[in-house]
Amino acid sequence: MFRKLLIANRGEIARRIIKTCRELNIKTVAVYSDADKNAFYLREADETYNIGPANPLKSYLNIEAIINVFKKAGVDAVHPGYGFLSENYSFAEAVVSSGVTWVGPPPDVMKAIESKCYCREIASRVNVPIIPGTVTPVRSLNELNKVIDEIGIPAFLKLDKGGGGKGIEVIRDTRQIRDVWERVLRIGMVAFGSPDCYLETQVVNPRHIEIQFLSDSSGKCICLGERECSIQRRHQKIIEESPSPVVGEKERQNLYEYTRKLVVTMGYEGAGTMEFLRSEEGEFYFMEVNARLQVEHPVTEFLTGIDLVKCQLEIAAGEKLPMNQEDIILEGHAIEARVYAEDPVSFSPSPGKISRLQFPEMNSRYLRIDHAIGEGSLVSPYYDPLIAKVIAWDITRLEAIRHLEEALAAFQIDGIKTTIPLNLKILASKEYVEGDFNTSFLEELLKEGCEKN
Repeated sequence: MFRKLLIANRGEIARRIIKTCRELNIKTVAVYSDADKNAFYLREADETYNIGPANPLKSYLNIEAIINVFKKAGVDAVHPGYGFLSENYSFAEAVVSSGVTWVGPPPDVMKAIESKCYCREIASRVNVPIIPGTVTPVRSLNELNKVIDEIGIPAFLKLDKGGGGKGIEVIRDTRQIRDVWERVLRIGMVAFGSPDCYLETQVVNPRHIEIQFLSDSSGKCICLGERECSIQRRHQKIIEESPSPVVGEKERQNLYEYTRKLVVTMGYEGAGTMEFLRSEEGEFYFMEVNARLQVEHPVTEFLTGIDLVKCQLEIAAGEKLPMNQEDIILEGHAIEARVYAEDPVSFSPSPGKISRLQFPEMNSRYLRIDHAIGEGSLVSPYYDPLIAKVIAWDITRLEAIRHLEEALAAFQIDGIKTTIPLNLKILASKEYVEGDFNTSFLEELLKEGCEKN
């Protein structure tokens, strides 16, 4: 196992990684920007280093600055967390080239699967269903028009190397084609350095289902259940749960089989997530692979009792998975609510100082809160507004909902606005309680609220 690990990230995920490293007696090195210099979680790391100004381009996305730190600190591994450089194969390559272990899939695999078209081609090859559309990038506006003539609209134009919900636009009218094409290409160049995009038919009212998996260097792949991620706004997840209310055991085993085929063909090692869409008719389609730890990984940990960060570290250290698929037991139901520093109605960012903070009363059997905030903490306008994750568990889904509602209602944060009122509104809705929702659920819920007002 590793002696010293650098965490190339910030906030709650940095704190989460530190926790597992402490349990494994691995010393930790945390990096921070000027905006985070007073963050309390930095005291939990063994060493800390400043990597630049608040602007993430000059700090958390500054590969050279982070490499200089891990060389100075003498680490033997780097964990990227999620976001920032976590899926940047150039960073992973630079880490490995420096003789340091990358906690994640091999850089060459990361480079290949960064292309969603490449992944769609692999899925087609191994008979995993994909959403109808193009498998190779669309090269011109003329070609885009021809494809739309063939598959029809509505259709999604998506960036081949996009992420985080950016560069995904729906075409509902042929008069929109040129504007959408130019806008998506522009986003691709600015945000991801690539204008390549592809077209998919729109799956009407789908559910977003993902499979958490672990794969070691021997090719052994273990699936850890599915997560229901349909409660989202503009492709940003808000509430996730496991298991999904609509996935039966037969469907689960089919999704496991799809996942194993994709993992083996990709040559993937480490923890990852295969994402699927489920149509109203119950058909599943592969979307993409996320080559990192997901924000919502705690619901899987609650359900299985498996520490995913520990597994990541063990796989990166060359160890084989100690469990088999039949050893994985999904017990009970877990739900995660993301708490964002945003206005719960307009979703506009709400940075500022937390003047008062009161957490719910903790019972580790039923409740977990992942965060890196405290009274007096500053919520920076420079970074993702996620400030905490509240995860509840119980034997039944209804009891898990009740625990989560009670926890969120008792969670008091003054000085900034948060999305807690929205989370409570979702959990109290008839559709959510009955498990009858899809990816357009939140949009409809908010529309109803506006009409009533």
